[in-house]
Amino acid sequence: MNNYQKGFSLLELFISLAIGLVLFAGVMSIFVGMKTTTSETNSLGALQENGRFAVSVLTDDLLREGFWGDMPEQLTVNSLLAVPNVGGTDCVGEGLNNGTFPQAVGYFRSIWGTTAVTNNPLGCFAASDAKIGSDILQIKRVLSTPLTQVVAGVTVPAANVPIGNFYLVANTTTGSIFAGGIVPSINNAQVWQYQHHVYYVREEAQGANVVPVLVQGQLSNSMFFRPLIDGIEMIRFMYGVDADNDGAVDAFISAANMTTAFWDKNNDANILAVKIYVLARDILPDNDYQNMNTYQLGDLAVNFITDGAGDNYRRLLFTSTVTLYNARVDTWP
Repeated sequence: MNNYQKGFSLLELFISLAIGLVLFAGVMSIFVGMKTTTSETNSLGALQENGRFAVSVLTDDLLREGFWGDMPEQLTVNSLLAVPNVGGTDCVGEGLNNGTFPQAVGYFRSIWGTTAVTNNPLGCFAASDAKIGSDILQIKRVLSTPLTQVVAGVTVPAANVPIGNFYLVANTTTGSIFAGGIVPSINNAQVWQYQHHVYYVREEAQGANVVPVLVQGQLSNSMFFRPLIDGIEMIRFMYGVDADNDGAVDAFISAANMTTAFWDKNNDANILAVKIYVLARDILPDNDYQNMNTYQLGDLAVNFITDGAGDNYRRLLFTSTVTLYNARVDTWP
């Protein structure tokens, strides 16, 4: 009895290979689709995290703008016993009285902004630092929680007001700004840390890439700057002004259209709110994506289309409106 072993015919092999190729193509298509979806999801997640964090930081600072502890109304040299000099280079914006501390001329601007048309409009940035076309914001205030109280005849320990920062010691009638260490003698007063923050966008080289970064300038012994959030491409602010002094916002105006009267009238009391616009951008480009979108930042429309083609960066626009609660407060409870 003969046993014959038969294999596959050539036609059967070709049919099997064809079916295998179809199945392999399907698996690869699913794999590539999942990889693309994962990449897009991670990208959008990072954009949302960076954008929301930027809005949160700016919102928290704006909410406390113009807070001066127990001192009534806006900060002026008339209500202060002493005003120190800022170490190093001060950040000075437009206006007669727009440095870190109040001066004996004009209104002291506790909030001020501009759109960068040069790289160093405040005189305190590094050369070629600020991104042209993005806004710059200055905010001055004290921290909302006092560091210590001053009691008549009792010396405040130097450790309570460490050297390296500036402070405001004040009661309801007078105050003094001083560097850390010895607290000026003012009865029934409290001590708050003095804050001067500056926000702007600059571009930084990170390896082979150029990344936009939100930068915060902060007052210690002098102004110093630190990168705060990567991937923030542009910030813009619209200032809600009360032109007729009825306690309601009449219009939101960009920094370029704000006048001296709007910045200074009633010691900033006519700026009642600020709209924040934050445009977040991916750190790395995606060559499979083309951004043809237009983003509306208040009165400014921005796109990244050149010669009919967009770039390869994903972006998300974030916006928020902040009420300046201290704008019309004369005293704090």
